Amino acid sequence: MDKVAAAVAIDAFLRALGHGDNPELAGTGARVASLFADELLDGYRLDPSTLLADAIAAKSSPLVIIERLTTHVVCPHHLTLGRGFASVLYQPRDRIVGLGAIAQLVDACTHRLVLQEDAGAAVASALCDHLSARGAACVLTLRHDCLEHHGEKKRGAVVRTMALAGSFREDSSDRALALAAIGALPRRGKK
Repeated sequence: MDKVAAAVAIDAFLRALGHGDNPELAGTGARVASLFADELLDGYRLDPSTLLADAIAAKSSPLVIIERLTTHVVCPHHLTLGRGFASVLYQPRDRIVGLGAIAQLVDACTHRLVLQEDAGAAVASALCDHLSARGAACVLTLRHDCLEHHGEKKRGAVVRTMALAGSFREDSSDRALALAAIGALPRRGKK
């Protein structure tokens, strides 16, 4: 990433919008470039296969459910945030990872320029592809600034997506178990 070039471009963007002489915007380009590179898009620095490589043997294969993992996506169409929660479910075969690895996996797949639907699919697929989970799901419940402040201006609207991978995609008892668990998840990020 070239933060200096990004800062120059952001300053030029602000000037093009007619805000070039505003003294309060001094240094804004550098701050915005740093925010995007270091925080909002830090998922590009994380590799899902590496995060899931440190697995341990599982003695049983219970359904693992992690709820209310705070996260965000950056809308690739408007560069605005979608903020909220991820819930991740997976059915291990013979290996599990620490809960922190699942939280980092969510950030690796969401803290990017990505559509919510694609981010959830990436989380679920990574668990099956790199951890050999029997089945996996990711439910993302986000409020999108582009929906609240642009066009329709639907303040308070919540977008909930569900991605299924492995045996959870098939018409099976695993899928029924996952869907029942997903149905029991809290709505709108509330307990």
